[in-house]
Amino acid sequence: MVRRGGAATFGDATGEYLALRTASAYVRDWYDLLWVRGPDAVTFLEGLVSQAVEGVEPGSAARSLLLSPQGKLRAPHVLLRGEDEVGLITDAGVGETAAADLRRFKIRVDASIEPETGPVVGVWGPTAAAAVASVTGIEPELGWRRHESVVVAAVPVAAVAYPRFVVVGEEAAAFDRAGVSGAGTLAADAVRIEAGEPIMGVDIDERTIPQEAGLVADAVDFTKGCYLGQELVARIDSRGHVNRQLRGLVMASNVLPPPGAEVVRSDAVVGSISSVAESLELRAPVGLALVRREVAPDDAVVVRWEKGEAPATVRALPLDSFEA
Repeated sequence: MVRRGGAATFGDATGEYLALRTASAYVRDWYDLLWVRGPDAVTFLEGLVSQAVEGVEPGSAARSLLLSPQGKLRAPHVLLRGEDEVGLITDAGVGETAAADLRRFKIRVDASIEPETGPVVGVWGPTAAAAVASVTGIEPELGWRRHESVVVAAVPVAAVAYPRFVVVGEEAAAFDRAGVSGAGTLAADAVRIEAGEPIMGVDIDERTIPQEAGLVADAVDFTKGCYLGQELVARIDSRGHVNRQLRGLVMASNVLPPPGAEVVRSDAVVGSISSVAESLELRAPVGLALVRREVAPDDAVVVRWEKGEAPATVRALPLDSFEA
């Protein structure tokens, strides 16, 4: 799985983090966008993804999942519902996976599957709507809008109220000229870890069950008809449980463990850390990890790697509410 390839920092990681938290900044190479277009676009996707596509109003955006036939994650996405077109915003590097999966099931369907070829830029932060309007002339709203070659979509964050938009058709340089700074992955990772947002191919992968990652609540419609991978998701919801859960970790010392470091409790390895960053809001290094379900929030653990270890506390997600 290809990870988004943006710069770690544009030269001031602290300033970039503060812009994302208190104003706005853009992120590059964070998203892929795929379009399904044609008279059968909506009905085609209705039978494949976890969201009730036919029930989403045109112009609206909703979180959704594309799963394997076995019910494991393939491409979590934000679905942009149109009349005869539907967009799927995925993590960078995941768009090709989604396109290949959809093409595999495209039999006697009057719809095309087209990766977005224009620039795709994310704009995050409390003043992101104003920043997007200043560059595109489009006043962002819930859902998505198109004006000529430019698309603006509001991307919902699962557990917190944090403004986040995707702009298609405007280069990052346009935001630079408007005085909107860029943020590298050091700052952006800190914000999305605080929000409890996993990245496909980093924190979760094709072995992950949706319930393990906490992605079910607003991405799965349990009243719709059949879709790809439905059986496992429905069975766990009705009468089962998962053995792992995505949790946050807050380090008790100012040490950033490397991704892949073991999470240990009572000398037993209960998981491994997948993402780490420095949270200025929490004044501590933070991380995400899939850990055994018996490890509860507020449990003390040790994060251990070849050259060191750090005490940490397990936390429920999100780590921060983002309230002003």
